Amino acid sequence: MRLLIVSHTPHYRAEGVLKGWGATVREIDYLAQLFDDVVHIAPVHRGIPPESSLAYQSSNVKVVPVKPSGGQNWADKLSIAANIPAYGRVILRELRSADVVHIRAPANISLLAMVLLAFVRHPKRRWIKYAGNWKPFGPEAKSYTFQRWWLRRGWHRGLVTVNGEWPDMPAHVHTFFNPCLTDEELETGRCAASGKALENPIRLLFVGRLDTAKGADRVLRIAAELKKHGVIFSLDMIGDSPERELMEKLAQQLGIEERVRFHGWIPKQALPEYYSQAHFLMLPSRTEGWAKVLSEAMAFGVVPIASKVGSIPQYLTQFRTGRALASDDVEAFVNELCQYVQHSDVWKNESTNGIEAAKLFGYSRYLQAVSQLLQLTLSI
Repeated sequence: MRLLIVSHTPHYRAEGVLKGWGATVREIDYLAQLFDDVVHIAPVHRGIPPESSLAYQSSNVKVVPVKPSGGQNWADKLSIAANIPAYGRVILRELRSADVVHIRAPANISLLAMVLLAFVRHPKRRWIKYAGNWKPFGPEAKSYTFQRWWLRRGWHRGLVTVNGEWPDMPAHVHTFFNPCLTDEELETGRCAASGKALENPIRLLFVGRLDTAKGADRVLRIAAELKKHGVIFSLDMIGDSPERELMEKLAQQLGIEERVRFHGWIPKQALPEYYSQAHFLMLPSRTEGWAKVLSEAMAFGVVPIASKVGSIPQYLTQFRTGRALASDDVEAFVNELCQYVQHSDVWKNESTNGIEAAKLFGYSRYLQAVSQLLQLTLSI
């Protein structure tokens, strides 16, 4: 059985080896266990791959490269339209030999693929993963709005999986936990957290792009307020972006540079060292579906303090761990952290709850869920 994947996952060629965004590559490596062949249509960029990139380990995965498109300036946006004909030809060609098609949205190339599915009969098994906010709380790109509108109507004639449970979801839209943890990582996290206690210094952790959209600046402002409250803490900032220099300057302006370490992107295998030490994962992002770093952190007993967007409030309430707050409410983040410091037993209970909930995001469970999903696609 052949699986065709269409995504905007950035890939890079380094020393003859193709590497892609680590989280997606790992997921596809596991997904490949269910198929004889996997063909992944994705953009290949020039330049050096980020530290977070990985090479595929599965020999049955083949990447069909397309030109990257999109960006912030007008020239980048025009490149989307310019590449549509080439994208369409590649997608239609690969659809002919596919038994299952899996589209990862939202993205421009994914939008084209899901529209094309309304006009072709093959293959019959179709699965679209919408990883963004299914019910956004604020402004968003118009293309994202259109993609959800299209998917809700089912014109692609397939199943849709989303983060969280939402009112009035059509029958073809299903809640789905997205994987990021191996059985070994779950066990490593459980062992690392077994002796962890909330004690000084309070260890805060941020993992993601170092920009305002992800809330990196707000994490620094929260840390500065904690210092004013007399909380002894350290803060590890893992990630990078063109705004990193601004963030480093902000830490100096706030007078917390001695308590903050900027690490840049680090390899996936190095993250457990930081998760093992951390007490709280900070994620005051302005938009998320469900960030995989939340699942990874919970596996190590790290309590998430995140923004009230996407499925985050639902899941944290369901898992009985962490807090979901307005992304711009620095005072609320500070108050909740201070409450935990004063009630370390509450933190310990929620840390334990998070470890248990992290099992839902294991690859073993994921493969079982995908197998069931593929059976459902036969009834569409």
